[in-house]
Amino acid sequence: MNDNRTRLLRAAADLFARKGFHATGMSDLEKATGLGRSSLYHYFSNKEEMLFEITTRYLRELVALGERLLSEEMPAEQRLRRFSRAVMRSVADDLSELTVCFREMHAVTGDNRQALLDLHRQYEGVWARILSAGHDSGEFEQTDALSVKAVLGMHHYSYLWLRPDGHRSPEAIAESFCDLILNGLKSPDA
Repeated sequence: MNDNRTRLLRAAADLFARKGFHATGMSDLEKATGLGRSSLYHYFSNKEEMLFEITTRYLRELVALGERLLSEEMPAEQRLRRFSRAVMRSVADDLSELTVCFREMHAVTGDNRQALLDLHRQYEGVWARILSAGHDSGEFEQTDALSVKAVLGMHHYSYLWLRPDGHRSPEAIAESFCDLILNGLKSPDA
């Protein structure tokens, strides 16, 4: 990705997370990036286009990773742990983006809103398929939509309290989450 475009997206995410999407103006983005207004419009036609990119980039990356993990032969527990660690690393590395996604998702409109909602469904579907594959292999108990939502919530609402400089790494937090999840999921026959 172009360095200026990346810098613009990071600055926009930080500002949207701190001030809110609607309260952030183009002049704020100019100051934060050092780019002129014409340069800003060179990369994005409007603020909502930036918001859409911020709220979808990490999801696209996680869906792609989840699909790769699902295509590989590995024990269900290993797949769950690898995906959980990747999600928590993404939350830590992209904390502003996750904050924006949760707080400002409603500001995405039109076709972009539908695309964002579809991407959220794909992402949730990856988690559901990871859990289902564990059941199919006999390693996990059967899960339902509520279980998937619980796993999602456990990981994603950590954006409210996770600190990148905290005493536990995102991967260590993911391991604790997985231990908790697996205590309820592991099949007695596994």
